[in-house]
Amino acid sequence: MKNARQSKIIELVTSEEIGTQEELADKLKAAGFAVTQATVSRDIRQLQLSKANIGGGRQKYVAHSTDAPGMGEKYNRALKDSFISVQRAVNMVVIKTFPGMAMSFAAALDALDLPEIIGSIAGDDTIMCATAGEAEAEAVVTMIKKMT
Repeated sequence: MKNARQSKIIELVTSEEIGTQEELADKLKAAGFAVTQATVSRDIRQLQLSKANIGGGRQKYVAHSTDAPGMGEKYNRALKDSFISVQRAVNMVVIKTFPGMAMSFAAALDALDLPEIIGSIAGDDTIMCATAGEAEAEAVVTMIKKMT
C-alpha cells in the first residue's frame, strides 16, 4: 500500500499544483487512500519532495529527478510492483497493470522522461503510450521489460 500511495503522490505533484500537506492528504483521500497528516509528512520526507515557487507568492511540491538519491529505486519499485504485461501495437505500447495501478505506473514512467514516448493515457489497469513510430515503440517495450 505504501508503494502505491507514494506512486500516487508522485503522480499528483507532477500533474497538479499542490502547495500544502493538507491539500495532498485531501487528494490522496479522494483517490481512496486512508492517510493522516503524519503519513503524508513521512511520505514527503521519504520521497524527498521539495517546494518550488510558482509565482504570486505561491509554492508547490515538486519531485526530484530520478537521478536524485533513492528516487530511481522508488520508481523502479512502483514499476515492478504493478506490472503484468507489455505489448506493441504498431506505434502504440499497451501496458497492463494490476487493477488500480495504471496511473501510478504511468506516473513513474512519465517521470523517467523517455524521449520515445510522445504521450500516455492511463485507465484503471491499462496504459496506452503513443510513440513516433514502430522502432520507438519496440524500444519502449524493450526498456519496460528490462525495468520490470
